[in-house]
Amino acid sequence: MALALFTPTAVAIEAAEGLAVEAGFFARHIKALAVLRSLAVSLLLALLTVVAVELITRGSVDQTWLYFTNPEQPAWTTTGVFFLLYLAIDALIGRQHKAVLLVSPLVVLMGVISQQKQVFLTDPLYPTDLLFGRQIMELMPVLVQDRPWTAAALALTVVASVVALISLWVFAWRRFRPLTKKERLTRLAVALPLIAGFVSIMDYNEFSWVRDRLKVFPIMWDQAENYRHNGFVMAFAINLPMANVQAPAGYMVDAIDKIPSKPLPAGTTHRSKPDVIVVMSESLWDPTRIQSVKLSADPMPVIRESQSGNVFSPEFGGLTANVEFEALTGFSNAFLPTGSIPYQQYVRKPIPSLATFFRAEGYTARAIHPFSGWFWNRSSVYKAFGFQTFKDVDKMPPLAKRGNFTSDEALTKEIIRQADAQEDPFFFFTVTLQGHGPYDDGRYAKTDIAVDGKLDARDNRMLASYAQGVKEADQSLKMLMDWAKTRDRETIIVVFGDHLPPLNTVYQNSGYMKGITASRKGSPEQMQKEHETPLVIWSNKTGTEKEIGTISPAFLSYYILKEAGFEHPYYTGFLGAVHDKLRVIDRYMLIDAKGKGTAGWARKKTIDPLVRDFRFLQHDIMFGKQYGLERFFNSHAELMAAGF
Repeated sequence: MALALFTPTAVAIEAAEGLAVEAGFFARHIKALAVLRSLAVSLLLALLTVVAVELITRGSVDQTWLYFTNPEQPAWTTTGVFFLLYLAIDALIGRQHKAVLLVSPLVVLMGVISQQKQVFLTDPLYPTDLLFGRQIMELMPVLVQDRPWTAAALALTVVASVVALISLWVFAWRRFRPLTKKERLTRLAVALPLIAGFVSIMDYNEFSWVRDRLKVFPIMWDQAENYRHNGFVMAFAINLPMANVQAPAGYMVDAIDKIPSKPLPAGTTHRSKPDVIVVMSESLWDPTRIQSVKLSADPMPVIRESQSGNVFSPEFGGLTANVEFEALTGFSNAFLPTGSIPYQQYVRKPIPSLATFFRAEGYTARAIHPFSGWFWNRSSVYKAFGFQTFKDVDKMPPLAKRGNFTSDEALTKEIIRQADAQEDPFFFFTVTLQGHGPYDDGRYAKTDIAVDGKLDARDNRMLASYAQGVKEADQSLKMLMDWAKTRDRETIIVVFGDHLPPLNTVYQNSGYMKGITASRKGSPEQMQKEHETPLVIWSNKTGTEKEIGTISPAFLSYYILKEAGFEHPYYTGFLGAVHDKLRVIDRYMLIDAKGKGTAGWARKKTIDPLVRDFRFLQHDIMFGKQYGLERFFNSHAELMAAGF
């Protein structure tokens, strides 16, 4: 009998019984296994999404590998967030694995845009960049004209991606199984509270023990490091609250009252009411600073002869509006969240500016720019700044173009025409356009300046094209000065560049910079080299004001009013006191009157009382209760009382 147990028949029966038991196990747990398989696929899709985005934004397999293998970085936290997001969206749609087709294309597209922004403008993509998408679309025809093959390839890629996405969506709808009501409710019950809890700990203004354990570290003072450590998606999410500007610690009415102000002497007068023309010249810079190449002629002899000093631009290659904001208000971007654009986010009410000051003095205050008024929200901002009129491209006669944009010569002639029509003293603020990039070969039919050096042919052509634009900006300044010399009334002309031009590989290949964009941090000498633009302050009666040195755009109003003979509690009073000690106030560095730099000042436990008061006063006027309005901006307060 015992031997019978080992017969082939017995063995077969026993095996069959085992299979039946195993089949019964799978039958009883088939739903659980299907759920586990679905969750595993969702987790894999979340991982692939994060990997794809990091590969794009970092541009390096090694750096992406380090991001995922370094336990001190939140790669797996980010993957977990995407996993929960996919579960929640799938539950809302009612079908598994559909969320990835909604989320991943959008995130990947943002990653591509961020990578391109880093190439041309140094910084990654910030949430506030989405506020000026219309500007990018407006410039697309220029970019298409400049690089038609790249544009064609991009268009084909977009079309192919859309077709592929639609095909995947149809395939997924047919093949991916629907979720049961129980599965949908379970996923929502688990995912939504966890997502909500994660969102609640992401405010970088408050310390979070949980966030710290998840290795998510908001590094707001250094956005390059913020994006490197946290990854694109997490850093982007951290920056979302940047529009919510927190009051600096200690801000209150007593703090504003304690800020000293220099009273104006009774009967203060000035020698006259000179006309003032301020020209912010697009991407104006001195290309002869690149010492490894030689230009056949000096492209800016007039500017060089009349140069007063330099402006330390807080930007590079773009974001003109941020430089403009400082120049017109006397406020600083250094006190605002990194990546913010005041014109887009914060100017929502009347703000004191040079325009309101000059208007209070009986001037006509006018802004002039040969482009659309909605660009950088200028129409609304100029109104809030107190300009009576804004002459944009739609409110001026047709102006001749050079290359892709309105020529500096035509714009200068229009400035002169409008000035000649004025009877009252006037303040004109003009933003030029001809100098705007790109600068590739073919922009001008002929260039007058040859480039000789170690650069390749493409870089040579780009630099020659840019130098041609500088030459024409220089000639336009001469035209404006020659006109002013014929006038009886004193005329003050201020010209400065908003930022260095985006010359792409020229900087790196010439050895002028380590990369193709300027550094955000470095020694004072390096920062000045990579952020300085020419500044001219000239009067037809007194000539050029010399030896200004290098200053932040926020101090331009101080020099303009001093040159015009005016005194003002804020612009010549408070700013003058700050200027006596500091010449550059940048987000990452202070540079004093002796050229000494203080890096990382914003992270120190104590900061200079003048800088503290500067920040208090700016916050008070822009976001606070305006406790200091009447004392520091009396002209603006008077205009407001009169119904401005």
